[in-house]
Amino acid sequence: MTSGEADVTAVKEKPARLIGGPGLLLVWFYGVMVVGAVSRSAYQIATEFDRAPLAYSLSAAAGLVYGFITYSLVRGGETARRAAQVCCAAELVGVLAVGTWTLLDPGAFPDSTVWSDYGMGYVFIPVLLPLTALFWLRRARRAD
Repeated sequence: MTSGEADVTAVKEKPARLIGGPGLLLVWFYGVMVVGAVSRSAYQIATEFDRAPLAYSLSAAAGLVYGFITYSLVRGGETARRAAQVCCAAELVGVLAVGTWTLLDPGAFPDSTVWSDYGMGYVFIPVLLPLTALFWLRRARRAD
């Protein structure tokens, strides 16, 4: 095998990129959400966990989900795309469930979570992001 053939083989083995075009914007938004959710929940868990353990734990879980989706988008490839798709669907279910729960029973959450009121505290990005990502990931599958 010549060095030119080795280069072609290496290029063929690279996973399909998911962060081209609008995908790059998704990675940026998910990265911001990772930092926001993880840093906020880490501080709240460390300093006032007894005040709202469910809310702070849910925010930490949201941060982990955001982190996994960000990693999957950057990693690329069909397996990562499917994993990101499953996580985005789970994220959307979580946002809708927690958002509805916080509206129906505000007393259950003495402090808000990332997903409270469908992400109103985060300019509704938590509900718009998984919808946009699911659309993008579906489109990325057709592009392969």
